[in-house]
Amino acid sequence: MSMLRTKSVEQAIADTDEPEFRLKKSLSALDLTVFGVGVVIGAGIFTLTGRAAHDVAGPAIVISFVVAAIACTLAALCYAEFASTVPVAGSAYTFSYASLGELFAWIIGWDLILEMFLGASVVAQGWSAYFGTLMSQLGLPIPEAIGYGGTVDVMAILLVVVLGGLMTFGIKESLRVNLVLVAVKIFIVLFVIVAGLLFVNPANWSPFVPPAQPTEAASGLTQPLLQFLSGIEPTAFGVGGIFAGAALVFFAYIGFDVVATTAEETKNPQRDMPIGIIASLLICTLLYCAVSLVVTGMVPYQELDPAAALANAFVYHGADWMATLISAGAVAGLTTVVLTLLIGATRIIFAMSRDALLPAGLAKVHPKLRTPWVISIVVTGIVAVVAGFTPIGLLEEMVNIGTLSAFVLVSVGVIVLRRKRPDLKRSFRVPLNPWLPGLSALICVYLMLNLTVETWLRFVIWLVIGFIIYFAYSRRHSRLGKPGYQDFALPHVVSHERDDSDGDPRK
Repeated sequence: MSMLRTKSVEQAIADTDEPEFRLKKSLSALDLTVFGVGVVIGAGIFTLTGRAAHDVAGPAIVISFVVAAIACTLAALCYAEFASTVPVAGSAYTFSYASLGELFAWIIGWDLILEMFLGASVVAQGWSAYFGTLMSQLGLPIPEAIGYGGTVDVMAILLVVVLGGLMTFGIKESLRVNLVLVAVKIFIVLFVIVAGLLFVNPANWSPFVPPAQPTEAASGLTQPLLQFLSGIEPTAFGVGGIFAGAALVFFAYIGFDVVATTAEETKNPQRDMPIGIIASLLICTLLYCAVSLVVTGMVPYQELDPAAALANAFVYHGADWMATLISAGAVAGLTTVVLTLLIGATRIIFAMSRDALLPAGLAKVHPKLRTPWVISIVVTGIVAVVAGFTPIGLLEEMVNIGTLSAFVLVSVGVIVLRRKRPDLKRSFRVPLNPWLPGLSALICVYLMLNLTVETWLRFVIWLVIGFIIYFAYSRRHSRLGKPGYQDFALPHVVSHERDDSDGDPRK
């Protein structure tokens, strides 16, 4: 039963005060909101909107975004309750450790490492592609051998190294750069929305929900697992197309959960964590709906370019210069996504190393910068190599299945911790427990079933590797298994505030 041992919330919070593992508290609600918007608004707003409208939903893709946002909001509420109650680095890993037990915590931590490493690498390559396009439009093309699709993607490597150095230097400094880039990105998105309104033809929104029609079904390992198990043939458009579109665009929202990884570095996590998570999700939903409404109004949905709908919508109307602006927005947007995923990956590994499920030496915090500098260097190196040398296109869905599995366990964890620890002070509570967390888990399981069979097979292989590491190393070295580790009592958890002067008598 040692595999199901749980780490008490009090112990998790106490660990954050150990001098060698202590991070600096410097983040506000605004920082967290910018952090969330920075990772969620990526290339998807420029490409995914058009693909979903063209292939499955038509103008009703606006409704698909709302449906997906509702599903994400349920998971976001669960994250907000956990992050404000257990303000410790590690996000879903830490939450699962406190509620479901060590084995589940290991599984989700292992999944999140996959999500963020692979996500940062894939997005870095996407950044390289957009950067190459932008430089070509400006008359300064990148040599093919060192750009996107070249022998070595040097541009992607340079991006990761620069952002990794920034992340190692300090979380507050990283988020200052992030704030500037997010501001640029949102300005360009808003400008595109306003400019696009000039070309909108309301006739393109009719019919708003196109009639349902059968679509060509995938087969073999490329078909969704749900289709493989049930034999249900997919359809496009109609009401079914709205939900199919929601399953597709749901992945445009993935990333808000990374906000929870910085709980330990937040000044007032009880108040700021729920604000940061929910506000970033709301802002992104409004932007996604506005973009989808504009792009389907500019061009009939049958004529949208699935690969670059927004840019080509302006080309369709002769405004070629807008494509350059959109490329610049994508470059700024993807920079913030890579930075946020790198930070998230280091905090997950930091939490797992502090618990000795991974080598504890990795969790060293720099005495002056107060950042996990060893892990930051390791993460930067791995992501740079993968982004520069590996063709990852076929593995993008792995990011989604890792994230959704985390959503499921966090949703279930809220229900479990409410029952096991009703005495805990919760500054934010998911309403209608256990119904809303249960609904969140069911929706995420359904979306996981819509991923392909080959994605599930790769996921199982990754889990098997994780189980081997856990039983060969982590279970025996876990701090939770050491005698006396949790043999103390804290009277209650009233406040998570602490002195963060770092020994400086001037503070």
